[in-house]
Amino acid sequence: MNPRERVLKTLGRIPGKADRVPVQFEMCRQLTDHFSKELGIPAHYTDNLYEDVTYRISANELRTAMGSDVVVTGASVSDNFKIEPDENGHWLNEYQMKMRQGDIYVEVVDYPLEHAQSRADIDNFSFPDAPGRYRDAESLVSKYHNDYLVFGDIEVTVFSLGHQLVGMEKLLVDMMMETEYVIPLFRACAEFQTEIGLRLIDKGVDAIWFGDDFGTQQSLIMDQETFRKQLKPFYTEMIQRFKDKKPDIIPILHCDGAVSELLQDIHEMGFEVFNPVQPDVPGHLPKDMKDGFGDLFSFWGAIDQQDLLPNGTDEELEKDIIEKISILGAGGGYMISPAHIIQNDVSPERVLKFIELCYKHGKIE
Repeated sequence: MNPRERVLKTLGRIPGKADRVPVQFEMCRQLTDHFSKELGIPAHYTDNLYEDVTYRISANELRTAMGSDVVVTGASVSDNFKIEPDENGHWLNEYQMKMRQGDIYVEVVDYPLEHAQSRADIDNFSFPDAPGRYRDAESLVSKYHNDYLVFGDIEVTVFSLGHQLVGMEKLLVDMMMETEYVIPLFRACAEFQTEIGLRLIDKGVDAIWFGDDFGTQQSLIMDQETFRKQLKPFYTEMIQRFKDKKPDIIPILHCDGAVSELLQDIHEMGFEVFNPVQPDVPGHLPKDMKDGFGDLFSFWGAIDQQDLLPNGTDEELEKDIIEKISILGAGGGYMISPAHIIQNDVSPERVLKFIELCYKHGKIE
């Protein structure tokens, strides 16, 4: 059984039972470069418009060789874009956000729409469009499509892109105040990412992977009614447009935080796969997820990369992998993965141990 068939069976898109639980992972640049050198496999980086997404869509040749069952691609920066750091080491990305490198992820220093108040402020903002964004996607689909499911990544989609343009505190306050620019902002973000998704579908991807975080470690970022009124319609429309283009496209949502209260809405929007099933937050126990929402979604993720992967013992990691596979994978519908990109606080040996244990315990009889 090749990886493409394995994942399609796991996600319920073709009949039958997979031979094992599919495995997926992404790694930071330090780990990617380490394994590239160790295994003698060049790591090709596709620099994304929002820098942290780069590690989702890069080094597919390396990750598939190490055991990943899916290929992930996305839009790259334009051919003409170059990072030009200022005297403080900050730079402007293609969205005109001023960025700096944080301890783990990049961070926004200045927001291009931090003074937005009106619809005109959004109408006057230009989202970046340029040639060359889909060259890598086309190449990856051509190379892998027969053997692997190819996911098209449009993470930092609507809400996350909005608050990266405006600032989180300002956006949340203005959502509560129903300030004039908020809905036009979400509409503009949705339209921009819809066009990218449609181009990725044109290139041949099998799934569209959205990404917006609606939760903290303890609760939702906003109340449910605000979410339903101001955000839900945009995702619903986006998925419909993707399905109009490609009826069998698989819509996937990456959403960090404690968001179990929104999962019914997320299902109603049209999402079929829920990622990353962030562990150790309220409402996300494996049994609660499977019993409460297993008829609505396939699950992808659920392995803690914040503490367990870097600090847990091999025995603790093995126990967790067995639990997640046995509960979330009961009857199918689960692809195992760390809940986020594996960072350089995880040793290369632990990365290999994770993959080994997933294969060891993922066999389906």
